[in-house]
Amino acid sequence: MKALIIGGSGLLGTALVRRATAAGWGTAATYCSRPGGLPGASWHRLDLRAPGHIDAVLAAADPDVVINATSGGSDWAVTADGSIRVAMAATRRGCRLVHVSSDAVFSGSSTPYDETCLPDPVTPYGAAKAAAETAVRLLVPAAAVVRTSLIIGHGGSEHERLVHALVAGAHDGVLFTDDLRCPVQVDDLASALWELAVSDGAGVFHLAGADAVSRHELGVLIARRDGLDAGRLPTGRRADTRMPGALEVRLDSSVTQGRVRTRLRGAREFLQGR
Repeated sequence: MKALIIGGSGLLGTALVRRATAAGWGTAATYCSRPGGLPGASWHRLDLRAPGHIDAVLAAADPDVVINATSGGSDWAVTADGSIRVAMAATRRGCRLVHVSSDAVFSGSSTPYDETCLPDPVTPYGAAKAAAETAVRLLVPAAAVVRTSLIIGHGGSEHERLVHALVAGAHDGVLFTDDLRCPVQVDDLASALWELAVSDGAGVFHLAGADAVSRHELGVLIARRDGLDAGRLPTGRRADTRMPGALEVRLDSSVTQGRVRTRLRGAREFLQGR
């Protein structure tokens, strides 16, 4: 069996490549600017903005399963249009498709959100993710669309790097105390995604951590794990800024957790120390 990890050089993609190769699958992965460094996978450059490029990669990799773990942020051409191209190409080749989405599809006006909740985004990134979700579900009814939250790794995630920069005084900014999410550990997420990938589960799934924490509390947990002075982390309130985005988005993953063996730990547990 063969798997193609789109966005394989990213934080989540790297964990998925590791998971697929450990399972003994023939593994291919894509990158945009620089291939990943994991052995055991073939690497393919992919520009999701280019029509036909994904078809060429699929022809070369010949996968049974495609996991789209890429993120182009608020770049509509990558996050929305690119995901639609992946879905169309996967359909043409009859591949199993797992599409990774985000809690950014929600406004925070009605929390917690379970798998039945419809998107109501308030940011360009959320809108692009919501458009991708809708297209994938229409084009590939058998696909798994998986919403997740802030992904935390072993020091390599965006939030972890920000915490280190803030403590060192190398970055201006604050961590919001009123902005709540359900962070997930990258290996937990990759393991649960792989379970869904090798299943026939279709529809919307939620894979987020068990704890709802503010971005500031998350920063404190990271700082303490890494032996940093958490007291140096500046705080603020998103509500006092003009920065767009939801305040409180709690993903309810209980239904999906009942379908996967991987336990989705909360941040207060998985950040207790190395």
